[in-house]
Amino acid sequence: MRRVKIAILAVILLIGGAVTVSLWMNLRERKVVEREKEAQEIVRKDANMHLDKIHLVEDKHGRRTWELEAKSVEQYGQKNVMMLENVKVTYYTEDGKTFVVSGNKGKFYQDSKSMELVGDVVLLTSDGYRLKTESVTYDHAQKKVTTPDPVEIEGDQFHLEGRGMLVDMEAKVFRILSQVKTRWKKGGKG
Repeated sequence: MRRVKIAILAVILLIGGAVTVSLWMNLRERKVVEREKEAQEIVRKDANMHLDKIHLVEDKHGRRTWELEAKSVEQYGQKNVMMLENVKVTYYTEDGKTFVVSGNKGKFYQDSKSMELVGDVVLLTSDGYRLKTESVTYDHAQKKVTTPDPVEIEGDQFHLEGRGMLVDMEAKVFRILSQVKTRWKKGGKG
C-alpha cells in the first residue's frame, strides 16, 4: 500500500513538473515574441518614413539599370539608410542580360548606394544560373559583391558548393573562396 501511495505521489509530482515546465516555456516564448514586437515598434517610431509594397526603377540615359521591389521599406534619414523587407532587385546589363537577387531583409545605404541582403538570398541570371547563400554585401564604389557564408551555384551542367564568395563586377572576376566542391551533371547542354 505504501508503494502505491509513493508511486501515485511520484506520478503527481511528475505531471505537476511537466505542467510547470510547459507553462514556463510558454511564458518564456511569449516574452520573446513580445520583445520582438516592441523592438519592431521602436524601430518604426525611429523611422522617418514607412512604406508598404514599393517599386523603384532607375533609368540612366533612357536605359533601365535596376529595379527594386520590397514588401516594406523604412527610411532612416539621419542615417541615410533604408531597411527593406522581402526584397527583390533586378539589374540590367548593357548587353541585355539580367540578374535578379532576392532576400528576406535588406539594408540600402543611400549615400554610398551599397546594399546588404540577409536571409534566403537567391540570385538568378538570365543565363540560367542560380546562386543561393544566406547573405551578400554589395559595395557600389568598388563594384564588388561578397559573402563569407556557404554558397551553392546551380547551372545546366554543374552544381557547385563552397564557402565565401567574391565577385568583382568591373574586372569580371568570380571566386568561391574555400571548401569548393563541384559535381558535373549528365545530359547538360553543351
